[in-house]
Amino acid sequence: RMHLEEGRSVNSLTKEYGLGAGSLNSWIKKYREECKQTNGMNQPNQKDVFDQLAQLRKQNEELEKENRFLKKAAAFFAKESEK
Repeated sequence: RMHLEEGRSVNSLTKEYGLGAGSLNSWIKKYREECKQTNGMNQPNQKDVFDQLAQLRKQNEELEKENRFLKKAAAFFAKESEK
Protein backbone atom coordinates (compact mmCIF):
# COMPACT_ATOMS: atom_id res chain seq x y z
CA ARG A 1 0.00 0.00 0.00
CA MET A 2 2.78 2.44 0.88
CA HIS A 3 4.41 1.81 -2.47
CA LEU A 4 1.27 1.94 -4.60
CA GLU A 5 -0.80 4.57 -2.81
CA GLU A 6 1.81 6.77 -1.16
CA GLY A 7 4.47 6.53 -3.85
CA ARG A 8 7.20 5.18 -1.57
CA SER A 9 10.04 3.48 -3.40
CA VAL A 10 10.65 -0.24 -2.99
CA ASN A 11 14.24 0.55 -2.02
CA SER A 12 13.23 2.90 0.81
CA LEU A 13 10.69 0.41 2.15
CA THR A 14 13.14 -2.50 2.11
CA LYS A 15 15.66 -0.43 4.06
CA GLU A 16 13.09 0.90 6.53
CA TYR A 17 11.56 -2.49 7.33
CA GLY A 18 14.59 -4.72 6.77
CA LEU A 19 12.94 -6.70 3.97
CA GLY A 20 14.25 -8.27 0.82
CA ALA A 21 13.16 -6.65 -2.42
CA GLY A 22 11.77 -9.98 -3.64
CA SER A 23 9.51 -10.35 -0.61
CA LEU A 24 8.26 -6.80 -0.90
CA ASN A 25 7.60 -7.14 -4.63
CA SER A 26 5.66 -10.33 -3.93
CA TRP A 27 3.51 -8.51 -1.37
CA ILE A 28 2.94 -5.65 -3.81
CA LYS A 29 1.78 -8.13 -6.45
CA LYS A 30 -0.61 -9.81 -3.98
CA TYR A 31 -1.97 -6.43 -2.88
CA ARG A 32 -2.63 -5.43 -6.50
CA GLU A 33 -4.50 -8.71 -7.09
CA GLU A 34 -6.60 -8.23 -3.95
CA CYS A 35 -7.47 -4.70 -5.02
CA LYS A 36 -8.60 -5.95 -8.43
CA GLN A 37 -10.78 -8.66 -6.86
CA THR A 38 -12.50 -6.36 -4.38
CA ASN A 39 -12.72 -3.34 -6.67
CA GLY A 40 -16.36 -2.39 -6.87
CA MET A 41 -17.62 -5.20 -4.64
CA ASN A 42 -17.41 -3.32 -1.36
CA GLN A 43 -17.82 0.19 -2.70
CA PRO A 44 -20.78 1.99 -1.11
CA ASN A 45 -23.07 3.82 -3.48
CA GLN A 46 -23.24 7.60 -3.47
CA LYS A 47 -26.62 7.77 -1.69
CA ASP A 48 -25.31 5.63 1.17
CA VAL A 49 -22.27 7.86 1.49
CA PHE A 50 -24.40 11.02 1.59
CA ASP A 51 -26.79 9.45 4.11
CA GLN A 52 -23.90 8.47 6.34
CA LEU A 53 -22.37 11.93 5.98
CA ALA A 54 -25.65 13.58 7.03
CA GLN A 55 -25.92 11.23 10.00
CA LEU A 56 -22.34 11.93 11.08
CA ARG A 57 -22.84 15.69 10.76
CA LYS A 58 -25.94 15.51 12.94
CA GLN A 59 -24.11 13.35 15.48
CA ASN A 60 -21.17 15.76 15.45
CA GLU A 61 -23.49 18.71 16.09
CA GLU A 62 -25.09 16.91 19.06
CA LEU A 63 -21.69 16.01 20.50
CA GLU A 64 -20.48 19.59 20.14
CA LYS A 65 -23.57 20.81 22.06
CA GLU A 66 -22.92 18.26 24.80
CA ASN A 67 -19.28 19.29 24.93
CA ARG A 68 -20.19 22.99 25.33
CA PHE A 69 -22.65 22.09 28.11
CA LEU A 70 -20.08 19.97 29.94
CA LYS A 71 -17.47 22.73 29.72
CA LYS A 72 -19.94 25.21 31.24
CA ALA A 73 -20.91 22.72 33.95
CA ALA A 74 -17.26 22.05 34.78
CA ALA A 75 -16.56 25.78 35.03
CA PHE A 76 -19.61 26.26 37.26
CA PHE A 77 -18.64 23.46 39.63
CA ALA A 78 -15.03 24.64 39.70
CA LYS A 79 -16.21 28.08 40.86
CA GLU A 80 -18.54 26.49 43.44
CA SER A 81 -15.73 24.39 44.90
CA GLU A 82 -13.56 27.49 45.36
CA LYS A 83 -16.14 29.09 47.66
